[in-house]
Amino acid sequence: MTVSGYAMVAQTRSRELGSRLGLAAFIGTVAYILAPSVWPVVWICAVALTQAIDWVVCRPLRKAPEREPSLALKIASCVIASLSVIVYSAITAYLWFNGGEPGRIFAMVQAAGGLLHVSLHMHHTRPLLLSAVIPHALYFIGLPLSAAIIDHRPATLLITVGGLLYMTHLVVAVRQSSLTTSVLQEANREARDQRRKADAASAAKSDFLAVISHEIRTPMNAVISAANLLRRTRLDAEQREHVMMLIDAGDVLVGLLNDVLDFSKIEAGKMQFENAPMDVRARLNSLQRLWQPRAMANGVRLNFEIAAETPAWVSTDALRLQQILFNLLSNAVKFTQDGEVSVSVNWDARSSALLMQVSDTGCGIPEDRLVHIFNSFEQADAGTTRRYGGTGLGLPISRRLAELMGGDLSVVSVVGQGSTFSVRLPVDEVAPANQGLEKAQRVADAGALKGRHILAADDHAVNRRILSLLLEPHGCVLTLVENGEEAVAVCREHQFDAILMDMQMPVMDGLEASRRIRAGGKNSKTALIALTANAMDVHRAAWKEVGAQAFLTKPIDPVLLARTLAEACEAAAEGEADVMVA
Repeated sequence: MTVSGYAMVAQTRSRELGSRLGLAAFIGTVAYILAPSVWPVVWICAVALTQAIDWVVCRPLRKAPEREPSLALKIASCVIASLSVIVYSAITAYLWFNGGEPGRIFAMVQAAGGLLHVSLHMHHTRPLLLSAVIPHALYFIGLPLSAAIIDHRPATLLITVGGLLYMTHLVVAVRQSSLTTSVLQEANREARDQRRKADAASAAKSDFLAVISHEIRTPMNAVISAANLLRRTRLDAEQREHVMMLIDAGDVLVGLLNDVLDFSKIEAGKMQFENAPMDVRARLNSLQRLWQPRAMANGVRLNFEIAAETPAWVSTDALRLQQILFNLLSNAVKFTQDGEVSVSVNWDARSSALLMQVSDTGCGIPEDRLVHIFNSFEQADAGTTRRYGGTGLGLPISRRLAELMGGDLSVVSVVGQGSTFSVRLPVDEVAPANQGLEKAQRVADAGALKGRHILAADDHAVNRRILSLLLEPHGCVLTLVENGEEAVAVCREHQFDAILMDMQMPVMDGLEASRRIRAGGKNSKTALIALTANAMDVHRAAWKEVGAQAFLTKPIDPVLLARTLAEACEAAAEGEADVMVA
């Protein structure tokens, strides 16, 4: 919003109204002390009146500062500015002629101050500046000049000369101030333009990442799922090794993609957190089961230790907590050869916080590099990336997540002996979560989907084929459709135990189809699971709004897919509340 110069002056004068009235009261009191009479009191009342008129006249400028004022309003503003100055500085004439030598000195100081004040506040609007400066200057120059003429004291003219010199310096200062203000305003305008461009670039980057994430995840889903399916077939040792290379490389690619997306969200301030009950030991046992085989493959012993006083259940963002520990374990296992990695969890009752440590007996980090390892895209040394791989985003993301959750992440390391990463996360101790939900989460994958009628909507033929190959061995009856419109039509005719819904599809997208299914009919209460390549938080939130029980991303994790379907079917069968699953 561009504010006119008249409006800027009006806003400034409105803010300083109390100061001007207070200063007038002080000056009037001094005038009464130096030259007692009724006139200082009259002068204070006249100042208050002109200030009130000034406030009323300038009110339209304050109410619509972006609007160019009319000519009449500009003239009125200049007239009231002159009137206010004439009245305000009239006390200088009273003091000059009635206050003796102290009165004259005080009068000149007051006039000089008034000139400085209006010059600094009105220099960007010339008509207002001249309207206010001219009356002040007439008092400032005219009083000593009139005294020299009336009292026949030529020496008094030196005061006039001094006043002229002061005004010359004031003009130079005002010009410099005006130039500086212009430069600052231009710099601010440029900064605002750059900010708008940066915001637009950030939005474009987010859109680009969302598109790229979707486009990369879709073919990766085919590659990784095909590799997982191939692993189930009869393979010789060499073939199995090749398949495992495909799976491992796919996992690395998914991890890199997730890191880049998380880093982008943190930078943009769009990372969202959810507080929900978490079974501490179950979550850590899950991590241990995940990392035990990887650690053993590296010749590393993996130990987990949970202090007895640690609460069974806490309220936190379980997904982000697991992500922090996952990154720390990944680093510990990667940089430890034939050693040991230990995870310990303790409880700080005083601050209600989980204290977690991940220690290893690996190569350690040089002291001069410790300060840099939490910087984005940096690792301990240049050879680390070549030797071990990675983007250098895991630790920066982990620290920022810990800080955003109200905690912190620190490290102590000795070269040749290993490193210890310490995480402190404030949490709330809570009662165990709903027992019915726990039961649903303990449903065994084997046989849990047998006979279940599942609807899957996906516009990619390869993805539909992958779903068939992954789910039909579980004994479920799978119905496949190509878009949301077909899904809605099928749901009108048939009852399903669960619905797998893609997001981006032609004809009708998954979100709109889900809304229509939820609006009524045979499947309005059927378990709905998003299975999409759109993996950002905004997509997760959109699915939550349409009533999805779970949100799964591509590439598909076969075990997680089967377990999530089984849990959702079981929960729906028992009439339990919808729960978003990470």
